[in-house]
Amino acid sequence: MDNKRYYTLDRAFKERYGKKVFKVPLNGDFTCPNRDGVKAYGGCTFCSPSGGADFNAPASLPLAEQYRRVVEMLEKKWPDACTIPYFQANTNTYAPIGALKKLYDEALSLDKRIVGLHVATRCDALDEEKASLLATYAAQTDLTVELGLQTINEQTARRINRGHDLSCVEQAVGMLKSRGIPTVLHLINSLPGDTREDMLRAAEYVNALDVEGVKIHMLHVMENTPIADSYRAGEFDLLDLDSYVEVVIAQLERLHRDIVIHRLTGDAPRETLIAPQWTAKKFVVLNEIDKRMRQLDTYQGRLAP
Repeated sequence: MDNKRYYTLDRAFKERYGKKVFKVPLNGDFTCPNRDGVKAYGGCTFCSPSGGADFNAPASLPLAEQYRRVVEMLEKKWPDACTIPYFQANTNTYAPIGALKKLYDEALSLDKRIVGLHVATRCDALDEEKASLLATYAAQTDLTVELGLQTINEQTARRINRGHDLSCVEQAVGMLKSRGIPTVLHLINSLPGDTREDMLRAAEYVNALDVEGVKIHMLHVMENTPIADSYRAGEFDLLDLDSYVEVVIAQLERLHRDIVIHRLTGDAPRETLIAPQWTAKKFVVLNEIDKRMRQLDTYQGRLAP
């Protein structure tokens, strides 16, 4: 459908809805238990001071205005598209149940074109009560919950101050799966301490957890983050473009063919991005992945069990 050798999110949406669907990032004004001391202080070492809200509208704006600003730009290109509100920045289940329900309900009421809800959170910010709340939304709309795995190397996880271990990931995925809630795991390649083998084993771990989707991107070293100091001190190296492309293809080859690939590259503000600068050219990265897969005549799932 999209001439890709992996199962893209765009393809999955078109198979389900027969048209373009785009996610609309919304800022719910959340914080993070890894920043405020509940789990740890300072957050993950790679995370920007905004908690990943670098491209989001300010939380001071009402959700309706945040939504309108994004949709007005995108509907010029896709006037008949469906939309999905996406709570992305920080930890979007880190609030009392009543506050979460009010926020999610408001988001779903913003537009008749809305067909789903995406919620990004931390594994340690889910419990049975919150998972049950999310299940009520899964029963009424296309809900997806995104969890930050990042790495399966526990030593690397401690080094980046992830704040939880793999057992926490497995518990969170289990709570969601038992309620039929589609789950996406987030991987970051080239974290300090991770080897190529670690990155490939991460893809196999995603398979083992039997989740519905995965997001993969390169580590962005940004200003005003702890990892920036470590990088400038020469404490770790980053993959170059060719090596990143090779690793991503090897990960795709190991991922089951029905796992939806939500992304293979990411964004960082140009004014705060220290390295690697090649990540600023997203289409170049994606084109290199596509070109190399064609040259190798390979595809997602080729090496999957």
